[in-house]
Amino acid sequence: MLKQTPFHSRTAPLVRAQTWRRWAGHEVASSYEPHPDREYAAIRASAALFDVSPLHKYRITGRDAVRLLDRMVTRDVMKCAVGQVLYTPWCNAAGKVIDDGTISRLDEGTFRLTSAEPNLRWLAMNSIGLDVGIEDISESTAAVALQGPLSRTILEQLSPADFASLKYFRLVHTTVRDIPVTISRTGYTGDLGYEVWVDGSRAVALWDALIDAGELLEHAEFAGNCYGTPRAPVLEHLAAGVPTLLEIELQGARQVRASMPDARFVFLAPPSARDLVDRLEGRGTESEDELTRRLQRAEIELAAAAEFDYVVINDEVERAATEIAALIG
Repeated sequence: MLKQTPFHSRTAPLVRAQTWRRWAGHEVASSYEPHPDREYAAIRASAALFDVSPLHKYRITGRDAVRLLDRMVTRDVMKCAVGQVLYTPWCNAAGKVIDDGTISRLDEGTFRLTSAEPNLRWLAMNSIGLDVGIEDISESTAAVALQGPLSRTILEQLSPADFASLKYFRLVHTTVRDIPVTISRTGYTGDLGYEVWVDGSRAVALWDALIDAGELLEHAEFAGNCYGTPRAPVLEHLAAGVPTLLEIELQGARQVRASMPDARFVFLAPPSARDLVDRLEGRGTESEDELTRRLQRAEIELAAAAEFDYVVINDEVERAATEIAALIG
């Protein structure tokens, strides 16, 4: 019988398509809906949450913890600083890759190794003669990935940590609504994102906190990140009826419109199709198919601009900056 992750009570009601899959002996959601459009848009325009608890997780401690990991993987673990995360494969004696994963240095003498496949036996084999402790914490530690351009904004509502200064592949020990967590700036979506590691007994409370904060900021970015406009939350402006610049894709803007029908929008539209043709043809680097595809997208977005209260074409942003600032401010 497949196991369930600590987040299962929250993820199960969301799986409308019933697209479950097996992962490391667990029943997990492959997708939440029959089509990936909304999940894709969330990652590109706001944020999305993934349950990654089935990852195998091992805590490695002791005087020779660094020596064990340095012996086992291809990265130089001796150079791994406290608070740093390494991505690495590991191989057998013949150089064949066995698995890959991450090594997180939690403190001076404690590491966490994650992997897709079980590796406890391989760790034990390589630890012979070393003063090291190896603990399988796969079941006791839950993990969730928060990915997308709004992931930092969501965490900043919940945690006192300084996420603006947290570098890529670094981690911080902090709290989320008083829940002790470790947050690493890691993930596999290619966008800004974090992974949050928590004791399994607190997983549901963590999920609820992240969802609550995310709903307040759903499909919105900060106004004032460009053109010298004031830095203020988009939702505050929308709630106040201020025309608000949304520098997000059309689908994300439409979803904000659907959820807040009384709000007023400034939609940042693409250049006119004719100007786009001139610019692309002048560069001479676009294929005919690529040119056609980009022109079609530009025309769709320009036609959709009529849905919004105020429209600024990209080519006119410099000229319109003062007016935008006045509207938002």
